[in-house]
Amino acid sequence: MYILNIETSTKNCSVTIAFEGKALSTREIADTGYSHAEKLHVFIEELITQEGLQFKDLHAVAVSKGPGSYTGLRIGVSAAKGICYALQIPLLAVDTMRILAQQIKVDSGYIIPMLDARRMEVYDAVFSAEFEQIQVVSAKVLHETSYAEFKDKPVYFLGDALEKAQTILKQDNFVFCEMNRYPSSKQMAQISYQMYQKSDFVDVAYFEPYYLKEFYFGK
Repeated sequence: MYILNIETSTKNCSVTIAFEGKALSTREIADTGYSHAEKLHVFIEELITQEGLQFKDLHAVAVSKGPGSYTGLRIGVSAAKGICYALQIPLLAVDTMRILAQQIKVDSGYIIPMLDARRMEVYDAVFSAEFEQIQVVSAKVLHETSYAEFKDKPVYFLGDALEKAQTILKQDNFVFCEMNRYPSSKQMAQISYQMYQKSDFVDVAYFEPYYLKEFYFGK
């Protein structure tokens, strides 16, 4: 079973082809200019060719559903929908925070993936060391007492909002994993396979990214 995994919720444009939950090959680039529109379809075609596959060999497409960059999410979801519609295969929508959380492995404590939502606001969620979700995804304004309730075990923060978080969050049990900035499609492989086995699909026609906050635009 081949699943194409697409992650475009942040500056990282990332694509992975997985076979039965194992990542086979990945193409990704973290570009400050958000080149997702130019890179995404090129990466997909390169991976299909590299693995000696054709598009008809795909059994499903998984896409990171958000929260994250409005433009990045729309580009990824649009590409995933187009492929699923053309091939008549299922679409899987994977929680971006769960993808990011799985970039680290810890023996105990809490994992808090955190993405920048501008100013002092972040998107976050809280997971156990076994990746059980303790708190749902939320948009949160950081202050000195944020996450103070998690004081009994180490708390591991990761994501692209760590620079501003470190200036505010000062508890002794807080650990900032600075190397893990962006979610990657590589961490989607096992998640999307498990979702496929449960037939945890979304409607190709009506699915929308999980923006969490309303989209505002100016002139």
